[in-house]
Amino acid sequence: MLIQSKFLSLLFLKKRKANFNQKTTIYMDATIPNQSTRANEGSVEKPLNASYGKMMMWFFLVSDALTFSGFLGAYGLMRYKFIDTWPIADEVFTHVPFTHTPMPMIYVAFMTFVLIFSSVTMVLAVDAGHQMNKKKVTLYMLLTIIGGLIFLGSQAWEWKHFINGDKGAIQLNNGEIIQFVKKDATGIYHQVSLESFASHTNNERVQHTKSNGLWFKKEAGVAPISLEQVLEGFKKHPELALKTEQIDLKLREKIVVTGNEATKLLANSKQVVIGANLKVNEYGKTLFGDFFFFITGFHGFHVLSGILINIIIFFNVILGTYERRGHYEMVEKVGLYWHFVDLVWVFVFTFFYLV
Repeated sequence: MLIQSKFLSLLFLKKRKANFNQKTTIYMDATIPNQSTRANEGSVEKPLNASYGKMMMWFFLVSDALTFSGFLGAYGLMRYKFIDTWPIADEVFTHVPFTHTPMPMIYVAFMTFVLIFSSVTMVLAVDAGHQMNKKKVTLYMLLTIIGGLIFLGSQAWEWKHFINGDKGAIQLNNGEIIQFVKKDATGIYHQVSLESFASHTNNERVQHTKSNGLWFKKEAGVAPISLEQVLEGFKKHPELALKTEQIDLKLREKIVVTGNEATKLLANSKQVVIGANLKVNEYGKTLFGDFFFFITGFHGFHVLSGILINIIIFFNVILGTYERRGHYEMVEKVGLYWHFVDLVWVFVFTFFYLV
């Protein structure tokens, strides 16, 4: 009986070992590809016939497009909410470098043209890459970088002018911005600067700083013209009128008040406003300046990133990196990003400047 029990135990262990070896063989066959499996890997279909790098770029661009859509949607909502007091772009973006003649939207249109032209040169660079033409890729990439730098420099100049201000305005106690205007020979009102009519008195106030003992006070720089000087000068120039934030939606012009009504408005004056920041700006609604800085700044950051990437790709093209790889797919991928930046600016230009 004992011998029979040992014999059955050995038989059970032998059978169990055989089953384990069989399972191990099946597992190894399932996990280690054979030569036929490896040969068929290259024949796997790619989604949309695009490489992994292109697909990841498209995923990034879609997510970034949703971000810009949220920003522009918020801007549109606020503008619709304050449609009767929103600043008019033609009255804000009127300046061109090296000239003092007001030319509404001309410089912004120039910036847009330069950026779109840089998108054309990027298309030509990608096409030259498909032809494996190193010289043309180098040339068109260089033109794309130059176009991006011109646009970014123009945007920096626009920011500087927007921040420094133009002619100045008065903020009332209720937060409304009042500008000073005067009729020309044709009867059309034009804005005038505060310096052109303000009285020159010796009542300048020192800015509150720690150095003059007012350690508990903190404020921005004091305006070069005081509120008292502006009000005194307005009384001496009866030809001046006030342009309010309120817009006549039919004429698409801001409402101008004169006489006693203008005097009543100035009685509620709070401070002189010159330039723009995140708290107040001389152009009108504070939200207008906030959206301007945020949306155009966010887009400018994208342009700067694209320029830096283009410079890296440009030097790789010169060094022959993509020539040795046998393709210029990296140029095509950065081209997708650059076209996206250009397309976003078209929407920003439309929503912010034209509509």
